[in-house]
Amino acid sequence: MDRRLFLKEGAAGVIALSLASGKVFTACSPSGNSAELPAVHPAGSYDVVVCGGGPAGFIAAIAAARGGARTALVERYGFLGGMATMGYVAPISEFGFAGERVIGGIPWEFIGRLEELGGAFVEWPKGNVDFDIELYKLCAQRMVMEAGVDLFMHSSLIGCELEGNKLVNVFIENKNGLESLAAKRFIDATGDADLCHLAGVPMQPVEDGGVQPSSFCFVLSGVDTDSEMMQQYMHHSGKHGASECKPIREKLLKLKDEGTPLPDFGGPWFNDVMHRGSVAVNITRAAADSTDNRDFTAAECRLREDIFTFTDALRKIAPEFKDCYVASTAPQAGIRESRRILGVHTVTAEEYVSGFKYPDSISRGAHPIDVHAARGSGQEVIRLEQAAYVPYRALITKDFPNLLVAGRCISADRKALASLRVQASCMGLGQAAGTAAAQSIAEGKSVQDTDTSVLVSKLREMGAVI
Repeated sequence: MDRRLFLKEGAAGVIALSLASGKVFTACSPSGNSAELPAVHPAGSYDVVVCGGGPAGFIAAIAAARGGARTALVERYGFLGGMATMGYVAPISEFGFAGERVIGGIPWEFIGRLEELGGAFVEWPKGNVDFDIELYKLCAQRMVMEAGVDLFMHSSLIGCELEGNKLVNVFIENKNGLESLAAKRFIDATGDADLCHLAGVPMQPVEDGGVQPSSFCFVLSGVDTDSEMMQQYMHHSGKHGASECKPIREKLLKLKDEGTPLPDFGGPWFNDVMHRGSVAVNITRAAADSTDNRDFTAAECRLREDIFTFTDALRKIAPEFKDCYVASTAPQAGIRESRRILGVHTVTAEEYVSGFKYPDSISRGAHPIDVHAARGSGQEVIRLEQAAYVPYRALITKDFPNLLVAGRCISADRKALASLRVQASCMGLGQAAGTAAAQSIAEGKSVQDTDTSVLVSKLREMGAVI
């Protein structure tokens, strides 16, 4: 069988791997010079390896492990939670539609356990969840470890090995050096489809207008969270209309109209972090390609400046913020959109908005379609007619027999993704991917040939609302 290796390309040249020399890396520079680097160390052989420990990934790892699969989880940061904890994206949206819960099972168990820790508050009828960022990290970690998942934190995914179109190994880099993880099934929950990209999986075309902008979220303390305005706008039950803080938005737009040089912004949205006097703020906005290191770095630098520009403006225009200060900035800017695979089925906005139910529906979505303008302060919102469905076929590709995806890199068009990218939806997709991975191993079948009727039954038994 043809064995192929794919690795990220660095500035110094392409890193090539020689299997014939005992898995020794050779770095080839543009000048033609080469030097041997340390050997790749096998770090483990698993049933399932999940790449990415965000809302989709850590739930997928728990589901796979509970399904009887020996599971490893790779995460580049030193904590789990993805956009919730490294992007400060709040609240966790949305578990409910018209007052009824549509995401269940392990994701809802996680919310329940987070509530017990004093780190979550569910706001009905939408089912948005306010959360404590640090307790989210702790609760996710506990559940993953209790499931028996092996954690590879502080580990960057740098490559993969294939036999034909079957993934054999992923390569990671950390303080232990260059390591390989072998598995029977792999789940890409990186958000940016990093593993799929390395493996050569076809991607959805970039649509007109580019990707949605990134936002660098942050926590402000010293805020009068007891005020009438903040009590109305930092909670997102839907009982008081739109989530964005209209009084502050109008004042900021007026400042811009009067000639104050304010950057582009969205919302703003203020979010409860379970601590009096503090709110998570989503206001900054910049077009950025998260898959391009230089572009994303430049965007984050601009956005960090914008955080303090807007904080200063808030102090001046709103008494609720007159004593506020930046208590913490997220480890990285939040990402709304990047790579999406071209799967066996692509979820379209038309299917999604109408609530079309597929024969292989494995999860739901409840958040409105929410497309943020790459430039300016605009936003397109399309309300769902009923809670949406997602088919299993959107988690797999045609030609890769042991690879699944979960989270915002699934096969969906741009507008459907603008709803599915939120955390509750990603958790539901992770639950389905992890369960399917374990099931396909037990059945001895490829992910394309997995019995979806059995999968749906298993998910329902776990508490999924499908």
